[in-house]
Amino acid sequence: MLQNPDEMNGVRLRLKFFGVRGSIPTPVAANLGFGGNTTCLEIQSGDGGRLVIDAGSGVRGLGLERIAQGHLAVDFWLTHFHWDHIQGLPFFAPLFASGARVRFHARKPASATRQHLERQFQEPYFPGRDGISAVQEFLEIDTNTSKHGNITIHPFELNHPQGAFGFRIEAGGAVIVHASDCEHGDPRYDARLRDYAQNADVLIYDAQYTPEEYAAKAGWGHSTWLEATRAARESNAKHLILFHHDPSRADRDLEAIVESARREFSNTDAAREGWEIRL
Repeated sequence: MLQNPDEMNGVRLRLKFFGVRGSIPTPVAANLGFGGNTTCLEIQSGDGGRLVIDAGSGVRGLGLERIAQGHLAVDFWLTHFHWDHIQGLPFFAPLFASGARVRFHARKPASATRQHLERQFQEPYFPGRDGISAVQEFLEIDTNTSKHGNITIHPFELNHPQGAFGFRIEAGGAVIVHASDCEHGDPRYDARLRDYAQNADVLIYDAQYTPEEYAAKAGWGHSTWLEATRAARESNAKHLILFHHDPSRADRDLEAIVESARREFSNTDAAREGWEIRL
């Protein structure tokens, strides 16, 4: 729960960004207006249910916030296992807190998920495996609908090397769709994404590249800000959030991209660390 439960009065879903960058953290001054941590965000419902999407380097800050609040039950929903989406876990404080419970939902069998995540804690990569105190659970998910408190989660397949999941998240009539990492251009995946994004209040979309950059990046598994605006318009989304910012993208560059994107879809923003959206 929040430190002040009244903060959620009348709020159906609360979204907070802890990491918005793709590929690798970029803690350089020119990037810090939007943030340099890799992907991690938290969604909370009005009844106090919470889920976390991905565990990039931004998850360190989320973990410190959870410790300060004394909220030690954490449910991760992992889009996939590429390192920028899981690299923060060795520094996620609740894993080392007595009485904590951490669950990992992923698209692989439970045993494979455990193996993939635990490799980061093994020699010679990390010295702290023995310090983990939290009870951990590993759960396989597919494209069937799941429930988490009063949050409904609809996973769907994205076009990305080695596979990835997007999520349509609903509570009380509010809808947030998370679609990163994904590459446009395959009609089947493009149509599926638009189906799941229909009438979303918030569409979070992979916009790592500019259209000019994409010409040399086709097949790498990411999309463009221009394609993001098309997806938002064609799915009748209300608010588009550009996400998975390229590590080379400085704040001034992201501001220019947002300006260009707004000419195509007016209600567009770029995700920033620490930013909250309440529906």
